[in-house]
Amino acid sequence: MNKYGYIKVAAAIPRVKVADCAHNAQQIISLINQANERGVNVISFPELSITSCSCGDLFRQGTLLRKAESALEQIAEATEQLQIVAIVGLPIAINDSLYDCAAVVARGEILGVIPKSYIPTSGTMNDSRWFTSGDKLDATEILLAGNYVQADKYLLFDIDGVRFGVEIGEDLCSPIPPSTYQAMGGAQLIFNLSATAERIDSRSFTEQLLKQHSARTHSAYIYSSAGYGESSADAIYTGNAIIVENGNILAQNERFCLNEQLIVADIDAELLDNERLRCNVSKCNSEDSFYTTIGVDTYIESESTLDRHIEPMPFVPTDEDCDQRCKEIFAIQTLGLAKRIEHTCCKSAVIGISGGLDSTLALLVAVNTFDRLGLDRKGIIGITMPGFGTTDRTYNNAITLINELGITLREIPIAAACRQHFSDIGLAESDRSVTYENSQARERTQILMDVANMTNGIVIGTGDLSELALGWATYNGDQMSMYGVNSDIPKTLVRHLVLWAARNQSSEKVRHALEDVVATPVSPELLPANEQGEITQKTEDLVGPYELHDFILFHFIRNGFSPAKILFLAEKAFDKRYDKATIAKWIKTFFRRFFMQQFKRSALPDGPTVGSVALSSHSDWRMVADASAAIWMEECEKLQ
Repeated sequence: MNKYGYIKVAAAIPRVKVADCAHNAQQIISLINQANERGVNVISFPELSITSCSCGDLFRQGTLLRKAESALEQIAEATEQLQIVAIVGLPIAINDSLYDCAAVVARGEILGVIPKSYIPTSGTMNDSRWFTSGDKLDATEILLAGNYVQADKYLLFDIDGVRFGVEIGEDLCSPIPPSTYQAMGGAQLIFNLSATAERIDSRSFTEQLLKQHSARTHSAYIYSSAGYGESSADAIYTGNAIIVENGNILAQNERFCLNEQLIVADIDAELLDNERLRCNVSKCNSEDSFYTTIGVDTYIESESTLDRHIEPMPFVPTDEDCDQRCKEIFAIQTLGLAKRIEHTCCKSAVIGISGGLDSTLALLVAVNTFDRLGLDRKGIIGITMPGFGTTDRTYNNAITLINELGITLREIPIAAACRQHFSDIGLAESDRSVTYENSQARERTQILMDVANMTNGIVIGTGDLSELALGWATYNGDQMSMYGVNSDIPKTLVRHLVLWAARNQSSEKVRHALEDVVATPVSPELLPANEQGEITQKTEDLVGPYELHDFILFHFIRNGFSPAKILFLAEKAFDKRYDKATIAKWIKTFFRRFFMQQFKRSALPDGPTVGSVALSSHSDWRMVADASAAIWMEECEKLQ
């Protein structure tokens, strides 16, 4: 694999002719050459692709079997000067029985043969009429194409540190597929050579099966099924090629195509390894120990075009499932707050409403929670606390949302209290230091806490996951609350959820206010506005773009990637929106702040876990506050 852990794989669908081994071999060789030119490391073909899968009783003919063996030798020879491993299907007679096999070839050699384990006994293709289950074949060496080759269902192959296993067709549909044991034996990649006849909805069934199996085994699954050219006497073969990684489809072909097809994707073997470590996948103590691993002597190019989409906003749901995902996230936040309100028997929920993204989302969650519990919305106390940096834009949006959503409004300016505090501690009001800023945040938190005490309520925290990762919160200020509904929602997702809520509002005033909240620059508004009354303190100018930080956060916490790999991925994902130096700068900022600010996350209030990335010290992220960032910062320094 290359230095970032990627290995390039391909699933190929040749246009075959039934029982014409010479023709089929040429088709296979042509696709191998095409894949090799694209830098593919491993390519797989459909089940029985050398003969075609629809030969019927011709499988019993020695002439066909000999021609298939000769074609396999020809295919192996064609790989002698190539940097690629190919997996092809053919029938092989072993010890007076016929087996449906996959042969792995590379560098001019046949490396091993894997027989199919589960043979269908009914349906269009009653394979048991011709083939014997690989379960009945003990590990053996067979003479194939003039050389002795190991034939065994317990074979794995290692290519530059990445292991792969092979199963065939219906093996995947068995109660315990062979690939389950292969994955437990260390295989990160599973190749399936299939010959599945088309049925209505069979593609969607196959996709779901592959996604679930890949996610369950934390593996990449490369599926290639027979296509056009197979006999249409009893069934239609449309050619399904699908590449799945850890439950996510990376590539798939167009069905019902009359031509040969080749799909290519880069598999992130490091991601799969990290996922297995994260999930503590235990190895089987019995069957996985039977596997023999064959090393593949081939060289993988370290640099090639990345055949893989890198999502720039990994936390934000895609268009296809956006509405459902947003509903689920909102429901999780609502259910968490509902439980806390019922448990504490509180009479009110107190929220500081700034007119910014985070407090707006927290307000929407609180309103939904009170509605679900059948409580009067007036029990939600929205407090706006104008200070030195409050602008008319954010203030007006806050007032509009409070009034239009029917909650209780309280306005408590903080300027006088802060000036008194400055005088008490001897801080000049002209001093724009961190003390000037943090004292305002703590004054607001004190107001919220005291009002909650007065009304037998709880303070609803508004801070989000991105701010927690960067430590962009005032300790014992906005960092503190009695329940944090947004603590697992990153800023890019907060923005998306508020926009989603705007689109689902019946009130035009609320919709307009929500849309303007989304369009407003993110700011704590702790420094005075300019002469035009506009925000001067823009968070993203100070700590960097949140879309970049959320990208870094996801790949650091969720995938365990290094700063160098994150930079590599970010360049691909953002496609010149940021230059390399800019990305490297903010990666360095992220890691410096992430380690330095852990103490704030160690003292977080409760809040619901929503996604696969969370930083709560209670259950999700266990990190001491004095852990050294040295090795990460050392790598960050080398990025530019």
